[in-house]
Order: sequence, then C-alpha cells, then structure tokens
Amino acid sequence: MSEPLGITVTNHVLSMQHRHEGARGAFTHLLNEIIMAAKIISSEVNKAGLVDILGSTGGQNIQGETVKKLDEFSNNLMIDRLYRSGHVAVLASEEDADPIEPPRGVQTGEYVVLFDPLDGSSNIDANVSIGTIFSILRKCSKGPEYQMEDLLQPGLKQVAAGYVLYGSSTMMVYTTGNGVSGFTLDPSVGEFLLSHPEIKIPQRGKIVSANMGYWDYWDENLKNYFRYLRTVTDTKPVYSLRYIGSLVADFHRNLLYGGVFLYPADSKDPKKPYGKLRLLYECNPMGMICEQAGGLASTGDGRVLEVEPSDLHQRVPLIIGSPQDVEEAVAFINGQRKE
Repeated sequence: MSEPLGITVTNHVLSMQHRHEGARGAFTHLLNEIIMAAKIISSEVNKAGLVDILGSTGGQNIQGETVKKLDEFSNNLMIDRLYRSGHVAVLASEEDADPIEPPRGVQTGEYVVLFDPLDGSSNIDANVSIGTIFSILRKCSKGPEYQMEDLLQPGLKQVAAGYVLYGSSTMMVYTTGNGVSGFTLDPSVGEFLLSHPEIKIPQRGKIVSANMGYWDYWDENLKNYFRYLRTVTDTKPVYSLRYIGSLVADFHRNLLYGGVFLYPADSKDPKKPYGKLRLLYECNPMGMICEQAGGLASTGDGRVLEVEPSDLHQRVPLIIGSPQDVEEAVAFINGQRKE
C-alpha cells in the first residue's frame, strides 16, 4: 500500500525501525543526525552567495582537489553531528586521507559511516546543484576499537545509503534495503516531507550522462556505444546528452526519468585508469539506491556492490541507471556489441 504524502522523513525512518524486531533506536538516531546536518548544509548553500563561504580555503583534499570553504564547512558539520549521535565507531570522508577517529571521551557505537560531504563542489561558485552522499555499515570487527576491515566492506554490506540534493529545492533520497523514498524539504516548516514514495527507475530511458570531453581517452568499444546512442533504431530513439558534473544531480535526474550515467575507465589517461569516482563514498551508496529502485550499477566487469574494497579512496568505473541501458552499455564496453 502506498504511503501518504506529507509524512516526515523522521516518521518514515521510525516506521522502518518498527519493521525490524529488536530495533533499539540507535540507527534512527544516527539517521536523524544526518537529516539535521542536511538541513544546516541546505541553509548554508542557499545563502552562500550572501556570505563569505564561497571560494577556496587554499588547501587541497586527499584527491588533490582544491577545497572549497563550503566543502570544509559541510565536512566538519557531518563529523560533529555523526559523532554526537554516540552510535558511530568510525567515520571516513572523501575529503580526508585517513579514517576520522572518534574524539577522546566520546561515546561510540556499532555503525560506520562513509560520506562525501559536498559532491560536485567544483560547481559551487556557478550556483549549480550539488549534494551530500552517505553510506552506513555495521561494524564487523570485534572489540571496542575499530579496524580497517570495518571501513573496507563491499557495498552489499550496507545497511543504508542516501543522498541529499541541494537544487531548486532540497531533496533527500534514501534506502534501508526496503525500496527507495524521496523527501523534499519544506522551508516553511523545516521538515523533509515525503514527496516521492516508492521510487522506481524506468526500465529504459532516453538520457545518457557522461563527460564527452574525455572522448579521446576512451577505447573504441566505448566510442561505438556512443555512436549507437546517436542513431535511431526500431527499438530506441536518439539519446539526449545531459551532464551536469555533479553525480548527485546527474544520478537523481536519471533515477526519476530513466537513462544511464557513465564514468568509465579512461584507458589512455594515466591519471584516471580506473575512472574518477570513489567506490566507498560514491559508487557503493548510489549503487545500493539504484538497485533498490530496480536499476543496475556495474563497473563494466561486474556488479559494483560486489567489489571488495582494498583502499579507502579506491576508484572504480561506474555505469549506473536503467537496467536495459546499463546492460546495453556493458555489452558495448566488453566488445559483445558493435552497433
């Protein structure tokens, strides 16, 4: 039965909790801290042009990218709110080289959270949609201290994943493994309200999202796929190219309308032989959401959620979206189709 529109995300999280026998509320408390952080970041994003929060801090993150002030604010806020919950064993951020250990004396818990505090931040100064991505795992090691194995778990082990899109409106989309729901922030009441219940991605779309600027780095199989998308056949239209450069924004559009997003391996680019996107902070959470909505997420060699992580900042190729589109793209990439 469909859920009524207007339910708050907090009420929705509580309803999910009630479905799990023995739930103690720790997970709900943790998600509520993420929700609160999203509200604060949304407020800062909306007034970023009015205060001194745009521009660079002058530093670089672990990826070698210039850190934006709003990036740094969002990262620090997520760390503070998540550890404040008392339910986190350890955190990891796309912005930090190493695990973010609990502050001395803070209460810890059974969950591990990995996050990208502000995806698409290169677009901040241009007022383009950006977002926050999060992945939640259960601590798998024994004992009170965290181990690297707690962070380096495959996406199949995620207990929840989600993102927040800061656009013309602020939306939160998340899953706990029981489908995907979307909530829109109503600024008049300060609450995320259910606006997109039971999201299902179309089986096939008409949109392809990829950075065509890297065409010369792609192998012939991948180029054949894009040539195919530009031709009309009896079974498909010409695809529209839509690329924002913010994974949250590109993925969100395709989740609702259907289509495929690709950030493939750049076989001729020594800087990105495995693509650009990070497995733990971007590909795994988006992969879980997409699969829960009926889509697929692949590296080109297999299912994203089955990749065994070897490094905190490991990069993998990503082909994600409508199932028929992803299957078709993977077939071309592997040379199984030519036209």
